[in-house]
Amino acid sequence: MPLQVLEQAQAELLDYRGTGMSILEMSHRSMAFEAVMAETEADLRSLLGVPPEYRVLFLQGGASLQFGMLAMNLKDAQQSADYIVNGTWGKAAVSDARKLGAVRIAGSSESTGFDRVPERVEPDPAAVYLHFTSNETIHGVQFRVEPESPAGVTLVCDMSSDFLSRPVDISKYGLVYAGAQKNAGPAGVTVVILREDLLERVPDGLPVMLDYKVQVEKGSMHNTPPCFAIYMVGLVLKWLKQEGGLEAIDRRNQEKAALVYAAVDGSGGFYRGHAVRDSRSLMNVTFRLPSEELEEMFARQTEIEGLVGLRGHRSVGGLRASLYNAVPVESVHLLAQFMGEFQRKNG
Repeated sequence: MPLQVLEQAQAELLDYRGTGMSILEMSHRSMAFEAVMAETEADLRSLLGVPPEYRVLFLQGGASLQFGMLAMNLKDAQQSADYIVNGTWGKAAVSDARKLGAVRIAGSSESTGFDRVPERVEPDPAAVYLHFTSNETIHGVQFRVEPESPAGVTLVCDMSSDFLSRPVDISKYGLVYAGAQKNAGPAGVTVVILREDLLERVPDGLPVMLDYKVQVEKGSMHNTPPCFAIYMVGLVLKWLKQEGGLEAIDRRNQEKAALVYAAVDGSGGFYRGHAVRDSRSLMNVTFRLPSEELEEMFARQTEIEGLVGLRGHRSVGGLRASLYNAVPVESVHLLAQFMGEFQRKNG
Protein backbone atom coordinates (compact mmCIF):
# COMPACT_ATOMS: atom_id res chain seq x y z
CA MET A 1 0.00 0.00 0.00
CA PRO A 2 1.30 3.52 -0.74
CA LEU A 3 2.52 5.26 2.41
CA GLN A 4 0.40 8.31 1.61
CA VAL A 5 -2.73 6.13 1.51
CA LEU A 6 -1.91 4.47 4.83
CA GLU A 7 -1.30 7.83 6.45
CA GLN A 8 -4.61 9.21 5.20
CA ALA A 9 -6.46 6.12 6.44
CA GLN A 10 -4.74 6.52 9.81
CA ALA A 11 -5.76 10.18 10.02
CA GLU A 12 -9.39 9.37 9.20
CA LEU A 13 -9.64 6.16 11.20
CA LEU A 14 -11.35 7.57 14.29
CA ASP A 15 -13.41 10.28 12.62
CA TYR A 16 -14.18 10.02 8.93
CA ARG A 17 -14.50 13.55 7.56
CA GLY A 18 -16.38 14.99 10.50
CA THR A 19 -18.98 12.22 10.78
CA GLY A 20 -17.90 11.44 14.35
CA MET A 21 -17.28 7.79 13.55
CA SER A 22 -14.92 5.51 11.65
CA ILE A 23 -15.61 3.96 8.28
CA LEU A 24 -15.30 0.72 10.25
CA GLU A 25 -18.39 1.68 12.28
CA MET A 26 -20.76 3.47 9.95
CA SER A 27 -23.72 1.93 8.15
CA HIS A 28 -23.19 0.99 4.53
CA ARG A 29 -26.55 2.69 3.93
CA SER A 30 -25.35 6.01 5.31
CA MET A 31 -24.97 8.99 3.01
CA ALA A 32 -21.27 9.15 3.88
CA PHE A 33 -20.54 5.60 2.76
CA GLU A 34 -22.78 5.80 -0.30
CA ALA A 35 -20.64 8.77 -1.32
CA VAL A 36 -17.50 6.64 -0.83
CA MET A 37 -18.94 3.97 -3.15
CA ALA A 38 -19.92 6.52 -5.78
CA GLU A 39 -16.54 8.27 -5.69
CA THR A 40 -14.63 5.00 -5.86
CA GLU A 41 -16.56 3.82 -8.90
CA ALA A 42 -16.23 7.20 -10.62
CA ASP A 43 -12.46 7.28 -10.07
CA LEU A 44 -12.09 3.70 -11.31
CA ARG A 45 -14.07 4.50 -14.44
CA SER A 46 -11.96 7.59 -15.04
CA LEU A 47 -8.59 5.85 -14.58
CA LEU A 48 -9.44 2.85 -16.75
CA GLY A 49 -11.69 4.64 -19.24
CA VAL A 50 -14.51 2.20 -18.50
CA PRO A 51 -17.21 2.60 -21.20
CA PRO A 52 -20.74 3.49 -20.02
CA GLU A 53 -22.18 0.13 -21.08
CA TYR A 54 -20.08 -1.65 -18.43
CA ARG A 55 -21.12 -2.16 -14.83
CA VAL A 56 -18.70 -2.06 -11.89
CA LEU A 57 -19.12 -4.34 -8.89
CA PHE A 58 -17.29 -4.51 -5.55
CA LEU A 59 -17.74 -8.08 -4.35
CA GLN A 60 -16.38 -10.42 -1.70
CA GLY A 61 -14.76 -13.84 -1.87
CA GLY A 62 -11.58 -12.89 -3.70
CA ALA A 63 -10.74 -13.70 -7.30
CA SER A 64 -11.01 -17.38 -6.37
CA LEU A 65 -14.78 -17.03 -5.96
CA GLN A 66 -14.97 -15.58 -9.46
CA PHE A 67 -13.51 -18.81 -10.87
CA GLY A 68 -16.86 -20.47 -10.24
CA MET A 69 -19.11 -17.43 -10.24
CA LEU A 70 -18.36 -16.37 -13.80
CA ALA A 71 -18.96 -19.91 -15.08
CA MET A 72 -22.29 -20.05 -13.21
CA ASN A 73 -23.39 -16.74 -14.69
CA LEU A 74 -22.06 -16.80 -18.26
CA LYS A 75 -22.76 -20.33 -19.46
CA ASP A 76 -24.90 -23.35 -18.86
CA ALA A 77 -23.59 -26.87 -18.23
CA GLN A 78 -23.89 -27.84 -21.91
CA GLN A 79 -21.94 -24.89 -23.25
CA SER A 80 -18.16 -24.98 -23.40
CA ALA A 81 -15.71 -22.31 -22.31
CA ASP A 82 -12.09 -21.92 -23.40
CA TYR A 83 -9.20 -21.31 -21.00
CA ILE A 84 -5.61 -20.28 -21.59
CA VAL A 85 -3.34 -21.64 -18.85
CA ASN A 86 0.02 -20.04 -18.14
CA GLY A 87 0.39 -20.75 -14.44
CA THR A 88 -1.06 -21.85 -11.13
CA TRP A 89 -4.00 -19.43 -11.03
CA GLY A 90 -5.10 -20.30 -14.54
CA LYS A 91 -5.10 -23.97 -13.53
CA ALA A 92 -7.18 -23.13 -10.47
CA ALA A 93 -9.72 -21.27 -12.61
CA VAL A 94 -10.03 -24.31 -14.89
CA SER A 95 -10.48 -26.66 -11.95
CA ASP A 96 -13.48 -24.76 -10.58
CA ALA A 97 -15.05 -24.13 -13.98
CA ARG A 98 -14.94 -27.85 -14.77
CA LYS A 99 -17.17 -28.54 -11.78
CA LEU A 100 -19.86 -26.50 -13.55
CA GLY A 101 -19.68 -27.87 -17.10
CA ALA A 102 -17.53 -28.30 -20.17
CA VAL A 103 -14.13 -26.61 -20.31
CA ARG A 104 -11.53 -26.73 -23.07
CA ILE A 105 -7.86 -25.74 -22.84
CA ALA A 106 -7.17 -23.41 -25.76
CA GLY A 107 -3.49 -23.04 -24.92
CA SER A 108 -1.09 -24.01 -22.14
CA SER A 109 2.57 -23.61 -21.25
CA GLU A 110 2.58 -26.30 -18.56
CA SER A 111 4.89 -28.51 -20.64
CA THR A 112 7.66 -25.91 -20.31
CA GLY A 113 7.09 -25.35 -16.60
CA PHE A 114 4.96 -22.24 -17.07
CA ASP A 115 7.95 -20.20 -18.16
CA ARG A 116 6.01 -18.28 -20.80
CA VAL A 117 2.59 -17.39 -22.12
CA PRO A 118 1.43 -20.17 -24.43
CA GLU A 119 3.03 -19.93 -27.87
CA ARG A 120 -0.01 -21.48 -29.54
CA VAL A 121 -3.54 -20.48 -28.62
CA GLU A 122 -6.32 -22.09 -30.63
CA PRO A 123 -9.69 -20.77 -29.45
CA ASP A 124 -12.93 -22.52 -30.32
CA PRO A 125 -15.24 -20.16 -32.25
CA ALA A 126 -18.18 -21.91 -30.55
CA ALA A 127 -16.90 -21.26 -27.03
CA VAL A 128 -19.02 -19.07 -24.76
CA TYR A 129 -15.97 -17.18 -23.51
CA LEU A 130 -12.17 -17.25 -23.60
CA HIS A 131 -10.55 -16.84 -20.17
CA PHE A 132 -6.94 -15.97 -19.39
CA THR A 133 -4.87 -14.78 -16.43
CA SER A 134 -2.99 -11.64 -17.39
CA ASN A 135 -0.20 -12.07 -14.81
CA GLU A 136 0.85 -15.23 -13.02
CA THR A 137 2.43 -14.25 -9.71
CA ILE A 138 4.01 -17.59 -8.85
CA HIS A 139 5.86 -18.14 -12.12
CA GLY A 140 6.42 -14.50 -13.06
CA VAL A 141 4.74 -14.72 -16.46
CA GLN A 142 2.64 -11.92 -17.96
CA PHE A 143 0.65 -11.31 -21.12
CA ARG A 144 1.89 -8.04 -22.62
CA VAL A 145 -1.11 -7.90 -24.96
CA GLU A 146 -4.41 -9.72 -24.67
CA PRO A 147 -4.95 -12.86 -26.78
CA GLU A 148 -7.16 -12.66 -29.84
CA SER A 149 -10.71 -13.84 -29.21
CA PRO A 150 -12.86 -15.08 -32.13
CA ALA A 151 -15.85 -12.99 -33.10
CA GLY A 152 -18.71 -13.66 -30.73
CA VAL A 153 -16.49 -15.23 -28.06
CA THR A 154 -16.40 -13.09 -24.92
CA LEU A 155 -12.92 -12.32 -23.62
CA VAL A 156 -12.67 -12.76 -19.82
CA CYS A 157 -9.60 -11.97 -17.73
CA ASP A 158 -8.37 -12.50 -14.19
CA MET A 159 -6.34 -9.29 -13.74
CA SER A 160 -5.78 -9.68 -10.02
CA SER A 161 -2.05 -9.12 -9.92
CA ASP A 162 -1.55 -6.46 -12.62
CA PHE A 163 -4.84 -4.59 -12.28
CA LEU A 164 -4.26 -0.81 -12.38
CA SER A 165 -0.55 -1.32 -13.14
CA ARG A 166 -0.90 -0.17 -16.77
CA PRO A 167 -3.52 1.16 -19.17
CA VAL A 168 -6.02 -1.43 -20.44
CA ASP A 169 -8.66 -1.13 -23.15
CA ILE A 170 -11.67 -2.44 -21.24
CA SER A 171 -13.80 -2.41 -24.41
CA LYS A 172 -11.89 -5.49 -25.64
CA TYR A 173 -13.27 -7.53 -22.74
CA GLY A 174 -16.65 -8.81 -21.74
CA LEU A 175 -15.64 -9.23 -18.11
CA VAL A 176 -12.55 -8.58 -16.01
CA TYR A 177 -12.09 -9.31 -12.33
CA ALA A 178 -9.37 -8.60 -9.82
CA GLY A 179 -8.77 -9.22 -6.16
CA ALA A 180 -7.71 -5.84 -4.79
CA GLN A 181 -4.81 -6.98 -2.65
CA LYS A 182 -1.94 -6.53 -5.12
CA ASN A 183 -2.32 -3.04 -6.56
CA ALA A 184 -5.79 -1.72 -5.76
CA GLY A 185 -6.16 -2.00 -1.98
CA PRO A 186 -6.28 -4.50 0.88
CA ALA A 187 -7.68 -8.02 0.78
CA GLY A 188 -11.43 -8.29 1.20
CA VAL A 189 -12.86 -6.76 -1.96
CA THR A 190 -12.84 -7.97 -5.56
CA VAL A 191 -13.53 -5.63 -8.46
CA VAL A 192 -15.64 -7.00 -11.31
CA ILE A 193 -16.21 -5.00 -14.50
CA LEU A 194 -18.70 -6.57 -16.90
CA ARG A 195 -20.45 -5.55 -20.08
CA GLU A 196 -24.13 -5.01 -19.44
CA ASP A 197 -25.40 -7.30 -22.19
CA LEU A 198 -23.79 -10.30 -20.48
CA LEU A 199 -26.41 -10.05 -17.75
CA GLU A 200 -28.88 -11.53 -20.24
CA ARG A 201 -26.99 -14.83 -19.96
CA VAL A 202 -27.41 -15.12 -16.20
CA PRO A 203 -29.74 -18.06 -15.45
CA ASP A 204 -32.56 -17.92 -12.96
CA GLY A 205 -32.25 -19.62 -9.61
CA LEU A 206 -28.65 -18.84 -8.68
CA PRO A 207 -27.90 -18.16 -5.01
CA VAL A 208 -28.37 -14.43 -4.67
CA MET A 209 -24.81 -13.70 -3.57
CA LEU A 210 -23.49 -15.48 -6.68
CA ASP A 211 -25.83 -13.75 -9.14
CA TYR A 212 -24.35 -10.90 -11.17
CA LYS A 213 -27.82 -9.54 -11.94
CA VAL A 214 -28.68 -9.27 -8.25
CA GLN A 215 -25.36 -7.65 -7.46
CA VAL A 216 -25.82 -5.10 -10.25
CA GLU A 217 -29.42 -4.35 -9.23
CA LYS A 218 -28.36 -3.84 -5.62
CA GLY A 219 -25.30 -1.76 -6.42
CA SER A 220 -22.94 -4.32 -4.81
CA MET A 221 -24.91 -3.94 -1.59
CA HIS A 222 -27.28 -6.89 -1.46
CA ASN A 223 -25.63 -7.53 1.90
CA THR A 224 -23.12 -5.43 3.84
CA PRO A 225 -20.15 -4.92 1.51
CA PRO A 226 -16.52 -4.86 2.69
CA CYS A 227 -16.79 -1.16 3.51
CA PHE A 228 -13.28 -0.46 4.78
CA ALA A 229 -11.62 -2.33 1.91
CA ILE A 230 -13.70 -0.37 -0.63
CA TYR A 231 -12.78 2.88 1.12
CA MET A 232 -9.09 1.92 0.89
CA VAL A 233 -9.45 1.15 -2.82
CA GLY A 234 -10.90 4.63 -3.20
CA LEU A 235 -7.84 6.16 -1.54
CA VAL A 236 -5.52 4.16 -3.80
CA LEU A 237 -7.38 5.33 -6.89
CA LYS A 238 -6.98 8.95 -5.84
CA TRP A 239 -3.28 8.33 -5.21
CA LEU A 240 -2.93 6.86 -8.72
CA LYS A 241 -4.57 9.94 -10.21
CA GLN A 242 -2.18 12.18 -8.26
CA GLU A 243 0.77 10.13 -9.51
CA GLY A 244 -0.21 10.85 -13.12
CA GLY A 245 -2.59 7.99 -13.89
CA LEU A 246 -1.96 4.55 -15.35
CA GLU A 247 0.40 5.74 -18.10
CA ALA A 248 2.74 7.20 -15.48
CA ILE A 249 2.51 4.20 -13.17
CA ASP A 250 3.21 1.89 -16.13
CA ARG A 251 6.41 3.79 -16.94
CA ARG A 252 7.48 3.51 -13.31
CA ASN A 253 6.72 -0.22 -13.21
CA GLN A 254 8.74 -0.79 -16.38
CA GLU A 255 11.65 1.09 -14.85
CA LYS A 256 11.51 -1.00 -11.67
CA ALA A 257 11.34 -4.31 -13.52
CA ALA A 258 14.21 -3.30 -15.82
CA LEU A 259 16.46 -2.75 -12.79
CA VAL A 260 15.94 -6.27 -11.45
CA TYR A 261 16.07 -8.00 -14.83
CA ALA A 262 19.33 -6.16 -15.58
CA ALA A 263 20.77 -7.59 -12.35
CA VAL A 264 19.64 -11.06 -13.39
CA ASP A 265 20.83 -10.83 -17.00
CA GLY A 266 24.14 -9.25 -16.06
CA SER A 267 25.05 -11.91 -13.52
CA GLY A 268 26.56 -14.40 -15.96
CA GLY A 269 24.12 -17.09 -14.88
CA PHE A 270 24.48 -16.63 -11.12
CA TYR A 271 20.88 -15.43 -11.13
CA ARG A 272 18.64 -17.43 -13.47
CA GLY A 273 15.30 -15.94 -14.43
CA HIS A 274 12.40 -18.35 -14.72
CA ALA A 275 10.34 -16.67 -17.44
CA VAL A 276 11.54 -16.32 -21.03
CA ARG A 277 12.23 -12.72 -22.00
CA ASP A 278 9.10 -11.93 -24.00
CA SER A 279 6.85 -13.30 -21.24
CA ARG A 280 8.54 -11.69 -18.26
CA SER A 281 6.25 -10.15 -15.68
CA LEU A 282 6.64 -6.51 -14.69
CA MET A 283 4.98 -7.33 -11.37
CA ASN A 284 6.78 -10.49 -10.21
CA VAL A 285 10.41 -11.19 -11.10
CA THR A 286 11.11 -14.86 -10.38
CA PHE A 287 14.64 -16.21 -10.31
CA ARG A 288 16.87 -18.94 -8.91
CA LEU A 289 20.42 -19.13 -7.55
CA PRO A 290 22.97 -21.94 -8.02
CA SER A 291 21.75 -23.73 -4.86
CA GLU A 292 18.86 -23.71 -2.41
CA GLU A 293 21.37 -22.95 0.35
CA LEU A 294 22.34 -19.73 -1.41
CA GLU A 295 18.68 -18.89 -1.93
CA GLU A 296 18.01 -19.25 1.78
CA MET A 297 21.05 -17.11 2.59
CA PHE A 298 19.86 -14.47 0.09
CA ALA A 299 16.38 -14.39 1.64
CA ARG A 300 17.72 -14.08 5.20
CA GLN A 301 20.19 -11.34 4.34
CA THR A 302 17.68 -9.27 2.38
CA GLU A 303 15.37 -9.33 5.40
CA ILE A 304 18.20 -7.99 7.56
CA GLU A 305 18.61 -5.17 5.01
CA GLY A 306 14.89 -4.37 5.21
CA LEU A 307 14.09 -5.95 1.83
CA VAL A 308 11.25 -8.30 2.70
CA GLY A 309 9.05 -10.80 0.87
CA LEU A 310 11.68 -12.11 -1.54
CA ARG A 311 11.14 -15.82 -0.98
CA GLY A 312 9.44 -17.59 -3.87
CA HIS A 313 6.01 -19.14 -3.47
CA ARG A 314 6.13 -22.23 -1.28
CA SER A 315 4.90 -24.39 -4.19
CA VAL A 316 7.93 -23.64 -6.40
CA GLY A 317 10.65 -22.23 -4.15
CA GLY A 318 13.32 -19.94 -5.50
CA LEU A 319 13.13 -16.18 -5.14
CA ARG A 320 10.60 -13.59 -6.24
CA ALA A 321 10.70 -9.80 -6.25
CA SER A 322 7.16 -8.43 -6.35
CA LEU A 323 7.17 -4.90 -7.76
CA TYR A 324 3.60 -3.76 -7.27
CA ASN A 325 2.57 -0.13 -7.76
CA ALA A 326 3.30 0.98 -4.21
CA VAL A 327 6.92 -0.25 -4.24
CA PRO A 328 9.15 2.85 -4.65
CA VAL A 329 11.81 2.94 -7.36
CA GLU A 330 14.37 3.67 -4.63
CA SER A 331 13.64 0.32 -2.97
CA VAL A 332 14.22 -1.50 -6.25
CA HIS A 333 17.56 0.28 -6.69
CA LEU A 334 18.54 -1.04 -3.25
CA LEU A 335 17.55 -4.56 -4.25
CA ALA A 336 19.55 -4.40 -7.48
CA GLN A 337 22.59 -3.14 -5.56
CA PHE A 338 22.20 -5.92 -3.00
CA MET A 339 22.02 -8.52 -5.79
CA GLY A 340 25.30 -7.30 -7.20
CA GLU A 341 27.02 -7.32 -3.81
CA PHE A 342 25.63 -10.76 -2.95
CA GLN A 343 27.00 -12.19 -6.18
CA ARG A 344 30.45 -10.67 -5.60
CA LYS A 345 30.61 -12.27 -2.16
CA ASN A 346 29.12 -15.66 -3.08
CA GLY A 347 29.56 -16.11 -6.82
